[in-house]
Amino acid sequence: MDPLVRFRDAHSKGLIPNDVYDLTLKRFPIAVAGIDRIEKASGIQYPVAYVEPSLVLSSSDSNSYEYGILFARTIPVMFEEKFQVVIQVSAPLITYGLKGTIHAILAHEFLHFLELMRKISKMELLSDEISGNLFENVYSDETRLFEPKVVFKDRMLLNHITKKFPAGFRDYKLEDKVIKFWADRNLPKSNISLDTNNVKLSVESLSKIKLDPKFILKIKQLEEKSLKTHKKKLY
Repeated sequence: MDPLVRFRDAHSKGLIPNDVYDLTLKRFPIAVAGIDRIEKASGIQYPVAYVEPSLVLSSSDSNSYEYGILFARTIPVMFEEKFQVVIQVSAPLITYGLKGTIHAILAHEFLHFLELMRKISKMELLSDEISGNLFENVYSDETRLFEPKVVFKDRMLLNHITKKFPAGFRDYKLEDKVIKFWADRNLPKSNISLDTNNVKLSVESLSKIKLDPKFILKIKQLEEKSLKTHKKKLY
């Protein structure tokens, strides 16, 4: 899969102007380097990723003025009875994000991927909770993830994650840039509700998923180490 296929298509249709298109292509290798870095630091292959040619916004409901920018999402899909996890990376992140920010967000989504695969391996995805607002969603998000220092053997990458995700991701300079150079120029935007960002798979779908035993063992080992780290924090 060409990770830029949707972005190139949007440009060919005139939805993405030439200056933004050129800048995004120029900066795309930063994201590729980030994925390579994460794979090296974790010893696990990164899932399929692609660049979404729009600014992704999320609100608690359609009538709410409270919204958040989703710079990346981890999306499970069933295609021709085959299960696939896809990381959706928004074009504005690639275009305007600093290197450390891009790598931190890619690493954060990688932790989501691991959590998703852990739940699938234990058949825990039938009734995932849905949060009512963005703050609660951030809190729930942070309490479910694997411990970064257990997963990544890269001190600088861990430093980026710690700075960017103390309690949910916020980068005001990046958000200001994205609003000024993307939203205010009326470039493509997509709106989703929080419940559509949740994972729901049927028992039948789960039963068809086949995971590599070595990968399941790796997930289990990371989970056990993360639990030990959590206990040390509590005591």
